[in-house]
Amino acid sequence: MNDEAYMRMALEEAQAAGEAGEVPIGAVVVYEPIDPATRRPLAEPRVIARAGNRRERAKDPSGHAEFIAMLDASRELDAWRLTGCTVYVTLEPCIMCAGLMHQARIDRCVYGASDPKAGALGTLYQINADERLNHTFEVTPGVLKDECVGLLQGFFAAKRKK
Repeated sequence: MNDEAYMRMALEEAQAAGEAGEVPIGAVVVYEPIDPATRRPLAEPRVIARAGNRRERAKDPSGHAEFIAMLDASRELDAWRLTGCTVYVTLEPCIMCAGLMHQARIDRCVYGASDPKAGALGTLYQINADERLNHTFEVTPGVLKDECVGLLQGFFAAKRKK
């Protein structure tokens, strides 16, 4: 599978969140353990967590899709370090979620739509590349951007009509 295939899974989670009345953002965590010495994969990549936004339903300010997915991934791996993980999310993570990615030591984040109001992985901030921090990680923006943007725009257009 490739970045687009995993982002399509995140879009499925986003769609489900939107149908539940949440802002339609979805996330998927993929685990691919790598041998640190050779940088070769030790196993096939596998999805270990999926989530959509749950802020409204859970009345929880941390109920962002990628935050929930990373917590679920930690439980799945029985570890707080998510080394070997890539987080796919339909909207560029905010400061809170980018901070959790940093703290969890993810390897990479792939996102669809940029967030001009809160984006912390390239738009407003670059938490992932701040060398003052003890961990940096790779970011790939714009994967299935049009689909991600369209889902969000459609959701908010429908809300404004109500």
